[in-house]
Amino acid sequence: MKLKCKKINISTSGPLIAILNIHDADELDVTALDRIKIKKGKSSVIVAIDIANDNKEIKKGQIGLFKGVQAILKIKDSETVEIEQIQRPNSLYYIKGKLDGKELNEKEMDEIIKDLVENRLTEVESSYFVSACYRNGMTLDESKYLTNAIVRYGGHLNIGRNVIVDKHCIGGIPANRTTMIVVPIVAAAGLTIPKTSTRAITSVSGTADTVEVLAPVGHKKEDIEKIVKRANGCMVWGGVLDLASADDKLIKLERPLSLDPEGILLASILSKKIAVGSKHVLIDIPIGPEAKIKTRKKAEKLKNSFKKLGKKLGLNIKVIITSGFQPIGNGIGPTLEARDVLMVLQNRINAPQDLRKKGLYMAALLMSMVGIKNSLTKATEILESGLAYRKMQEIIKLQGGDPNIRPEDLKPGKYNYEIKSEKTGHITIISNNSLTRIGKAAGAPQDKSAGIYLYKKLKDRVNKDETVLKIYAENKDKLKNAIDICKKCKIFKVN
Repeated sequence: MKLKCKKINISTSGPLIAILNIHDADELDVTALDRIKIKKGKSSVIVAIDIANDNKEIKKGQIGLFKGVQAILKIKDSETVEIEQIQRPNSLYYIKGKLDGKELNEKEMDEIIKDLVENRLTEVESSYFVSACYRNGMTLDESKYLTNAIVRYGGHLNIGRNVIVDKHCIGGIPANRTTMIVVPIVAAAGLTIPKTSTRAITSVSGTADTVEVLAPVGHKKEDIEKIVKRANGCMVWGGVLDLASADDKLIKLERPLSLDPEGILLASILSKKIAVGSKHVLIDIPIGPEAKIKTRKKAEKLKNSFKKLGKKLGLNIKVIITSGFQPIGNGIGPTLEARDVLMVLQNRINAPQDLRKKGLYMAALLMSMVGIKNSLTKATEILESGLAYRKMQEIIKLQGGDPNIRPEDLKPGKYNYEIKSEKTGHITIISNNSLTRIGKAAGAPQDKSAGIYLYKKLKDRVNKDETVLKIYAENKDKLKNAIDICKKCKIFKVN
């Protein structure tokens, strides 16, 4: 069948889309979400279709092409293309098998991920894969196949170093910016640590959001490789690298129902480490009533899965289980977190000691994983001597920031509101979830200077009417939104 093209001024981040008139669809015997091949000369592309039920937008004899299809075919309005129906991809049958409880083999997993990356699966079809993994679980072999497939169909960094280390935190705890302490210490020790991080999805700030206060995080792959070769490390946003595009698509599918199948979680994390060339990986699993992992039993199970899968993938994995009962550091939000980090690296007396202690501990563990003895002593020396701070300055400069920026230069939002204790006693509970809601309502992470500063932490004594925390915002309306949420939340408990 030959049809005339009509350009549709819409682009999607998912599958390639074309629209058929209902009469042409009937003649081709296709329905919505079926696939067709569109050919123009020697070029061709496979797309999913939607159906126009009337002649107003897409007339009989026309085909509407979204921007992605137009770009591939280099199409013009009213050009004629040839349409051909094609079979559904085999990966759909493999997904159905997984829904029925079948264990996927390497070839099947590989084909599912290949079709996912190449947009041959619709979001609905891909969601069934996530649902099947959630419902029926995944074997370690399936997680291995998934990890390798994500790496195979994503980008890679080529650092050219034999010993590359990396770290990852499961997340769910406000602040906790240990990466920005660990990277300069480890890099100053002579190890290579190309750290790619995410932006915030549901939190007040992601590592990339916080680093961006100090230096740009969106760099081309070639530039990142140069930065790492010169400084031994970097702190960049992984989204620009396409290191694990399949993983990014899977995360997007998991989000609406908060599905997080363990097998996909394991593959998601380890595929990104393999993609940067790391062989030694430290995993941090915070536990607490409002953390992603709530119990030690579940954390121990996840720890064992990481270690077993790491062995199958040829990785040296160390997993630590840490406290997730409160934020790590005092500032929550990009600017306030960046200020905490600089204060730790500059060895300021009023730097948050919990962030300093955890950062040193994790840096020392990474150093010990590659055979460095007395690693905690050496990590402490690197920090206290100023070597770590100078390494941070070097990384900031190479990434395009001001290496001489000071904590005092990082100003929080001009509008603020103090939350005071209603009685005297000791703080026994801090709600991470409430702090996250308030910080986001104040405008973070989009508003870099919005957030929360904690003056008190768990077990601290507080007097009646003493300030426990302060909210910062860039405008009055967002501050009011944050205050309104404060009135509905139980942020802390004093006994």
